[in-house]
Amino acid sequence: MPVPLSVLDLSPVLSGGDVPAALRNSLDLARQAETFGYARYWVAEHHFTEGVASAQPAVLLAAIAAATSTIRVGSGAVQTGHQTPLSVVEQFGMLDALYPGRVDLGLGRSGQRRVEALQQLAEEAQRPAPKPPVPARVVDGLLIPSPFSFAHLVASPRWALYARLLQQPGAQSPGFTEQVQEIEDLLGDGVRGDEGIVARAVPGAGARPELWILGSSGGESAQVAGARGLPFAANYHVSPSAVLEAVEAYRASFRRSARLARPWVMVSVDVVVAEDADQARHHASPYGLWVRSIRAGGGAIPFPTPEQAAAHEWSEPDRALVADRVDTQFVGTPEQVAEQLATLQRVTGADELLITTITHEHAARVRSFELLAKEWLG
Repeated sequence: MPVPLSVLDLSPVLSGGDVPAALRNSLDLARQAETFGYARYWVAEHHFTEGVASAQPAVLLAAIAAATSTIRVGSGAVQTGHQTPLSVVEQFGMLDALYPGRVDLGLGRSGQRRVEALQQLAEEAQRPAPKPPVPARVVDGLLIPSPFSFAHLVASPRWALYARLLQQPGAQSPGFTEQVQEIEDLLGDGVRGDEGIVARAVPGAGARPELWILGSSGGESAQVAGARGLPFAANYHVSPSAVLEAVEAYRASFRRSARLARPWVMVSVDVVVAEDADQARHHASPYGLWVRSIRAGGGAIPFPTPEQAAAHEWSEPDRALVADRVDTQFVGTPEQVAEQLATLQRVTGADELLITTITHEHAARVRSFELLAKEWLG
């Protein structure tokens, strides 16, 4: 049996479109993904980006769960550095109360990364010579590209402003391990304080969302997921260079828990499918320009049209800026993409695959998911 497929949706705002249209498209895609046989429908959390409407996962998931009946809904992922564990548990406890047995709570540590990026820059400045770049390689048919560093991007004044607006004045995010522990405690019997006082989340205490950890490297996220016996989602679509490192670190640190008897891995990937390869490449053609807008420091632009993408004059630095993402996007016919997915699944040992697709035409995006499901799931 093929491993299950799920959807990761950013609610992309399209060039010439707006946020209400993007959210309506997400509701439509969720309904259709349910009929196509996808197992889960996850939404991302992004802030200050003109091209992404999914800023508040719990709010969007409530609408998606109401518009569907059976598909699991979840976050991919809540950025824990921007919220307290209590607020996360209350939001997803409410979702679980309204839609029991259907809610996934995916946690990420995006909010903690700016401090780490600044530390990385400081360390690089002290080195007498820069580290040589890690070359791209192919592992059993799967491209593992050279890594891309976000350090200079995260250290920019723009990101400093974003960080200030995402937190209360003077607030400091606890460590990710501590936050996951507190979220689990609040989903259980509560957090114990002095003199035997217990704080219980209402809603939230006793809720049963399926808890996941998302990660882009073999660092703390992978290790926390393994040590706590939680399922782990590795990001081939965000950090393809580190996907093998991430799943290996997770499996190496795994400890059996009441939730899982063995490691459980889901791997994400960017995909565009169409009836023929030329059509698929046409729909995928704006992707590089869209990624460039993120990595150049301005944030995701509304997803361009193929014509806008064709009019862009690419420099060599531009191409290098997006090469790892463009080269690891799976684009083609259903048969071609299914073969690439099979390679990704085999090399990573994934138990599930998480598919994200963005095209300028909403109908083309829906059709991509439909064609892939028919080919993969039968």
